Amino acid sequence: MERRRRVVVVGAGFAGLELVKGLAAAPVDVVLVDANNFHTFQPLLYQVATAGLDGDDIAAPVRAVVRSQANVDVRLGQVVDIDVDDRRVVFRDGPALSYDRLVLAAGAVTNTYGVPGVDEHGFGLKSLEDALQLRQHLLRQFERASVDPSLVEQGVLDVVIAGGGPTGVELAGGIAELYRNVLSHDFPTLDVRKARVVIVEPGDRVLAPFHPKLSARAARTLARLGVELVFGQGVTGTDGKVVQLDDGSSVPCSTLVWTAGVKASPLADVLARHLGDGTLTRGGRVVVTPELTVPGHPEIAVVGDLAASPDGSGGVLPQLAPVAIQGGRLVAANLVAELAGHPAEPFHYVDKGTMATVGRRNAVAQLPGRLRFSGTPGWLAWLGLHLIMLIGFRNRANVMVNWAWNYVTYDRASRLIVGDDDHPARPSGRPMPTDPDR
Repeated sequence: MERRRRVVVVGAGFAGLELVKGLAAAPVDVVLVDANNFHTFQPLLYQVATAGLDGDDIAAPVRAVVRSQANVDVRLGQVVDIDVDDRRVVFRDGPALSYDRLVLAAGAVTNTYGVPGVDEHGFGLKSLEDALQLRQHLLRQFERASVDPSLVEQGVLDVVIAGGGPTGVELAGGIAELYRNVLSHDFPTLDVRKARVVIVEPGDRVLAPFHPKLSARAARTLARLGVELVFGQGVTGTDGKVVQLDDGSSVPCSTLVWTAGVKASPLADVLARHLGDGTLTRGGRVVVTPELTVPGHPEIAVVGDLAASPDGSGGVLPQLAPVAIQGGRLVAANLVAELAGHPAEPFHYVDKGTMATVGRRNAVAQLPGRLRFSGTPGWLAWLGLHLIMLIGFRNRANVMVNWAWNYVTYDRASRLIVGDDDHPARPSGRPMPTDPDR
């Protein structure tokens, strides 16, 4: 009997899980590899960081997600090399794993662009660990200020967010509401109104991918929440106490959150070492064919944030969850087609819209056909979409209950300080090749 083909999928993010699901009925053996034993719903990391949700509300055990598929095995491990010639994946610990087909869905990590001090003193928001450490850091800053209120004047409660994209805007709104609605009551002796939340954006508006009217609406909402917006400036450095800006000015601040950019997982560099020049774009993503395979190596597919997925007009698609999901779906369909002797299909991304929440009953949504929503309608659309995309009934139920509780009571229950995490997380998050797609 002919041996069943082994498909190794690296990364249990949106792309990896969608691909595995698409191979449920295929006559192949699938091995799903990730450095974590859970899938993280990254669009809601900011709510974990701002105490609206707890970590396990947005995470699902990988083995539980795929246990109904008889042809799937799971391996916990960090990929450190790929033997392209012998078709083997090499791990930091344990034996190598051979493959007939390899799919790299390892996602992206935060890109600090080498700005001095950011790696040492800043926080990223690309992993569950990042979100939990940022939340505990913010809570510890309030505890420090309650012992010595003079620290408030020194910026111990202040937060600077580098980047005015969706993550930066959602995080800024969440922190402002946490401060105003919750921590001001927890710490009545502190003048929380003096705490600053500042977005530093090199461009001329927040939410640049959105229509200007939606960007303006988001800016007005942030201003009502007390968030300061600094446009035309970038962060040039930090020492953990002061954040320096392009124009030479500075902001006293002990909390810098870097949301100003992402780069492909280090697994892209691993692949480039074997395949040579031309493997990566200038942005560090893996160059792929229209079918999302590596040129000259049709046995290797790359999807999600790691891939420079072509947009059909000479550019590349953004590093977003919908791109990853649709890419994973296509590669699975092409693998099934290959087994049946049919040709592979090229990737055609369908843009179903973009959303961002700005605060309580405030969100902006941009949909195909020039449809735009903001305020309560946008917020309801945002809630519904994220509930649908969450994996597992338990997570959906927990999130829905927490959202209802937060809305009715203006409270946020997930504000426990556990362990010793005075040292900030590295903005690059977990620089592992198996970070899940955003």
